[in-house]
Amino acid sequence: MNMGQDRQIQNVEGNGRNQFGQYSGQVAQNQQGFNAWQNGGIQGIQLQVEEFDFMAAASDLDEIEEVNANCILMANL
Repeated sequence: MNMGQDRQIQNVEGNGRNQFGQYSGQVAQNQQGFNAWQNGGIQGIQLQVEEFDFMAAASDLDEIEEVNANCILMANL
């Protein structure tokens, strides 16, 4: 057995033979990072919906301006 294996065995024995105890903090941090990433994705979807609403409103405004211009043109005839 080499020194690396010996240290690993001592680490496991010192940890109540729980091989995964050393990773529990890392897993918790990964979960927090995943949640932040997932929430960021949800916020991105919300932003897209708001942008779509804005574009639809801008399109409606363009159409209203066109109708108004046509009404003014017809009134001047």
